[in-house]
Amino acid sequence: MSKIHSQSAQPIVAFVGIDWAEQKHDIVWCSAASVNQTQYQVVAHRPEALSEWVFQMRQRFGSEGRIAIFLEQSRGALIHHLMNYEALALYPINPLQLASYRKAIKVSGDKHDQLDAGLLLQFGRLHFDSLKAWQPDDALTRKLALLNEDRRQAVQKRTQLANELKSALKLYYPLALEILDQDTSTLLAADLLLSWPALELLQNQSPSKLRRFFYAHNCRTESKMLERLERIKAAQALVRDSAIIEATALRVKMLAQQLKSLLPYIAIYEKQIAQLFGSHPDHFLFSDLPGAGPALGPRLLSAFGTDRDRFSSAAEASTTFGIAPIRDLSGKRTAQKPGTVFYRHACPKFLRQSFHEFAACSIRGCSWANAYYEAQRAKGKSHHTAVRALAFKWIRILYACWKNRTPYDPSRYQLALSQRRSPFAPAAS
Repeated sequence: MSKIHSQSAQPIVAFVGIDWAEQKHDIVWCSAASVNQTQYQVVAHRPEALSEWVFQMRQRFGSEGRIAIFLEQSRGALIHHLMNYEALALYPINPLQLASYRKAIKVSGDKHDQLDAGLLLQFGRLHFDSLKAWQPDDALTRKLALLNEDRRQAVQKRTQLANELKSALKLYYPLALEILDQDTSTLLAADLLLSWPALELLQNQSPSKLRRFFYAHNCRTESKMLERLERIKAAQALVRDSAIIEATALRVKMLAQQLKSLLPYIAIYEKQIAQLFGSHPDHFLFSDLPGAGPALGPRLLSAFGTDRDRFSSAAEASTTFGIAPIRDLSGKRTAQKPGTVFYRHACPKFLRQSFHEFAACSIRGCSWANAYYEAQRAKGKSHHTAVRALAFKWIRILYACWKNRTPYDPSRYQLALSQRRSPFAPAAS
């Protein structure tokens, strides 16, 4: 038998397919020496049960090789537990790949846990040479990646709450929006609406109390203060129906309380991200990119990670990040419209969003990026299509910097553009 090797020097001695669930995991496995003789078992989703199963597998196959495990999970409790064992080589399988494979093998549409575990085993074993073992980043990079995603979700929640507050205030209390300059995402907005969720309550307060409130929220410009006080005094109610006012005011207080509780945690996320990013050994590669700033710099770093063998080319990175389009070069479609491309839907959405946002921000701070974007727009491309094209170009640059651990040098890149006589090179002075 020819030895089958994983990413390490040790041979693969067994293949395992795991269909995971919250309560138990269906497992089908076989020896690398007898791939046609499979065995099936169910393991409870408990740390001690999983540890015992790994111990039994190591006892069965010895310590001179590794066990290849195929599972539909790249993040979660199961893979986070299994990553602690050096004897296991983990191969996450995209759920879309397994779904397509299941349709090809089981045209009847039959589906159950044992079947999926067996299909994972079969798919992984047959296509093993084209799969790449999952290599987790170091703890610092993994923590930074999780904090980045959680912060983004918190910011999106803040935006959602702010929009809901704005919609409710338009219904019965537009003066609050005027006082807040249409910004309902701040602590000032939350405290104002918790204290005075209706116009009548606000107008019943003395000017001195209102002054103290705004002073406490660092709103101390006298002209602005007088303008606000005058607006409060002169305002008239948009709605006088007590049913609408009382019901909506209660909802506004609920939303404002959620907003007030959320804001400190966004600040904590940003503080921890800044600390981790500043101490990361690859910090210098992403800290000074044009338009990246304190939010996008850490997101770009965690997107690339620390494993320099993770991507074999910039094209592979662009595909993984969801920026590279899907090209259809087949049959009649190509004859009708050569080079047809499609937006890539199956990809990590947060990573694609990170590069998309970075490219958009770079337009304002990078001359060649702005020139490239304007050229795309001149061709009739939409804003987002032009930004994605720019992100695709940025990934090629960042990949080279990351691979060689060389920071981006704008003057060096602009010189290269000039030497190639690129239309995006800066004009000679």
